[in-house]
Amino acid sequence: MSDEYVYDEATGEWVAGGAATAVSDDVVVVRDSVGNVLVDGDQVTLIKDLTVKGAGQTLKRGTVIKSIRLTGDAQEIDCRYEGIKGLVLRAEFVRKR
Repeated sequence: MSDEYVYDEATGEWVAGGAATAVSDDVVVVRDSVGNVLVDGDQVTLIKDLTVKGAGQTLKRGTVIKSIRLTGDAQEIDCRYEGIKGLVLRAEFVRKR
């Protein structure tokens, strides 16, 4: 057994030397409300009723949003829904289908 440990800056913990993984700084991992990784083109379902500011419309729980796009922010996804242009949702309010 090796007694080498490496400090992982991403998690802030000391890990065994062989367990350290290199993660690129420009890659943002977006996770939904239950921890599934989201990618461009995924379909998501809303887990909560959301009032859309400026549109005067409420999206109900269970609404399916098709073909999402990642924005580079770990908590925001860009999407389209009928009648609403430029809709940005928080990843904490969706679940991957």
